[in-house]
Amino acid sequence: MDDLLIPPGPGAPRGLRIPAAELVEQFSRSSGPGGQGVNTTDSRVQLSIDLAATTALDETQRRRVLTNLAARLDGTVLTITASEERAQRRNRSAARRRLAELLREALAPAVRRRPTRPTAGSRRRRREAKVRRSAVKRDRRRPGDDD
Repeated sequence: MDDLLIPPGPGAPRGLRIPAAELVEQFSRSSGPGGQGVNTTDSRVQLSIDLAATTALDETQRRRVLTNLAARLDGTVLTITASEERAQRRNRSAARRRLAELLREALAPAVRRRPTRPTAGSRRRRREAKVRRSAVKRDRRRPGDDD
């Protein structure tokens, strides 16, 4: 198994190289396509990485990844399962591709919304809508119910 290369992107300007020794692959029988071979071949792949122990991430990246992927982690271990293909080799590459994509998305810093002020036109339309709504409600009252 080779090192996992993640191309440069937001949060990882030089990209990442995850050493093969830090990736754990497990194989088991898949429930997916494969006919009779599905009962005899271990084609499902589980690819795991301990995000707290990996040497590929610096502290800022590690904190960001652990926060963004918290719902998918078991402790600090991220596991990806691939069983769509009949061949173990294709499932291995699918799991590696999926792991790289997930880490790349998790490394991207959050985009903050810059607060803006409402325009004069939107304030005017809001006031006019309030006046119209008030008139509708006023017209629904019984005659003579002046408070």
